[in-house]
Amino acid sequence: MTQPAKTVLLLGASGTIGQATARALRAEGHRVLAPLRPGAEVPGVEALPFDLSPEVLTPILTARGCQAVISCLASRSGSPAEARAIDHGLNSAALASALGAGVGQFVLLSAICVQRPRLAFQHAKLAFEAELCAAPLAWSIVRPTAYFKSLSGQVQRLRAGKPFLLFGNGELTACKPISNDDLGRFLVLCLSDPALQNRILPVGGPGPAITPRRQGEMLFAALGLPPRFKHVPLGMMTAIVAGLSVLGLVSPRLRDKAELARIGRYYATESMLVWDPVAGRHDAEATPEFGTETLADHYQKLARNEVGDDRGAHAVF
Repeated sequence: MTQPAKTVLLLGASGTIGQATARALRAEGHRVLAPLRPGAEVPGVEALPFDLSPEVLTPILTARGCQAVISCLASRSGSPAEARAIDHGLNSAALASALGAGVGQFVLLSAICVQRPRLAFQHAKLAFEAELCAAPLAWSIVRPTAYFKSLSGQVQRLRAGKPFLLFGNGELTACKPISNDDLGRFLVLCLSDPALQNRILPVGGPGPAITPRRQGEMLFAALGLPPRFKHVPLGMMTAIVAGLSVLGLVSPRLRDKAELARIGRYYATESMLVWDPVAGRHDAEATPEFGTETLADHYQKLARNEVGDDRGAHAVF
């Protein structure tokens, strides 16, 4: 049965996942409002001033008859200050605005890594998750496993004849990556499916969990190149984190670099799958799958230059 169209406030609409979510919303006939920074453009959305404070946003949402919020907001650097300001602060302000305007639903894009929090941005996300769960409205917290863009950073290395970098043996972690468009459709589905409301929802893409070594093999195959790997000892990452942490005691810039190094080490050692606290391990079988696009398909498109590298500030390699 077709659900009635809603007026939806979309936060983070100019990001890659935000844009995919905007497309999914429009495909379902929803009206999309989006606070945008000066100069930013997202096709098919009604631009609002980029001010999420209740004093500014609440009367706008009331006047436009807003019924739901989808937030794709996320800090780019992962630094403690940015995480507090965006992952928690901006989302909290948007929630207050929504409640003041009588909005009845809030869908949050979070991350599966908050299951085992060790980093500043994870704690900021969890702080807002708790705030949202306690709010008097219907909510959905979506925790995707991994994004295609975050697993595509080495394509230029391989094209330049360099080996694929692996931390450890390349088999320490695994994930079920999900495409932007599939994730956008899942976020929009939360608006209409009661089974997806008032729940924390881990979600991955289709197919088996993929290790970093398998990712490298798939990318070499897409490029038509023989596989070549270089192994980076995990101890090297630990030493870098330790050194930057000491230097960060006297330099805010190096303190942020130390946090970025901690983020890198975390993702090199933790699988992005559902965590089973009883068994004390990540569980690929328990990690839900959604969508139709696979990482192998994405690598083929990268190899044919049909899609570009959209990591932006998230680029590492």
